[in-house]
Amino acid sequence: MKFTLPTNGVANDSASPKRSRAVLRWCSEKWRAVLGELISTSLLVLFGCMACVPYEDGAAPVPGYAPLAFGFAVLFNIQAFGHISGAHMNPAVSVAAVVWGSLSPALAVFYIIAQCCGSILGFGLLTWFTPLPLEPDAICSTLPRTGVSDAQALVVEIALSAALMLLNCAVWDPVNGHLQDGVPLKFGFVIAGLSFAGAHFTGASMNPARSLGPALWNGSWESHWVYWLGPIISGVVFTLLYKHVLTKRKQED
Repeated sequence: MKFTLPTNGVANDSASPKRSRAVLRWCSEKWRAVLGELISTSLLVLFGCMACVPYEDGAAPVPGYAPLAFGFAVLFNIQAFGHISGAHMNPAVSVAAVVWGSLSPALAVFYIIAQCCGSILGFGLLTWFTPLPLEPDAICSTLPRTGVSDAQALVVEIALSAALMLLNCAVWDPVNGHLQDGVPLKFGFVIAGLSFAGAHFTGASMNPARSLGPALWNGSWESHWVYWLGPIISGVVFTLLYKHVLTKRKQED
């Protein structure tokens, strides 16, 4: 939303109420979407990270639990919040939506703030009702595995996030309007599959907000920048690739 600032006092007096009304109108229209991002991201982190909590005897959960939990949490959130906010749950997806042209930069800022707050809230709830301390083992924190450098982890996160961004673009593409059935299922299974593929390299975050909450509560900031830079690079590069290269070829065909 763009406001033009008047240059004289009289105009400023008359414009201020109009500006205020415009801001209030914008907020009244968009607050539900921002709230949807806050709630959906908190549920994503809460339910996904619940599957990472060790058993009572300290044994680690079955490795496949977390990818399935995150995948099904995404499935649920898209079905429940997709019509409210788009159910991005991910700053990189919101950046991609700005590049695509379906989300304004101003609203994207509010989305990203809500997503980060939602992640912190979701993992905070988990630490509150979990009887075992989560901090010593950095439960649910995304970290490169031993032997994987930050540069290698960055490439892995870019690759995993690229698949997610291309899927988003394919869903946003009006050419695929007749293929929208089962979108929540598609995203849920893709997230689960990508998590299975990349979890033992980087934790398969693909989502800066998903990594933020556990990092904050566990104090595990090692290589945290990887989980912001990688997905956002993919959000920009592969959205541009799809928008200006892949769709152009399709139209030419």
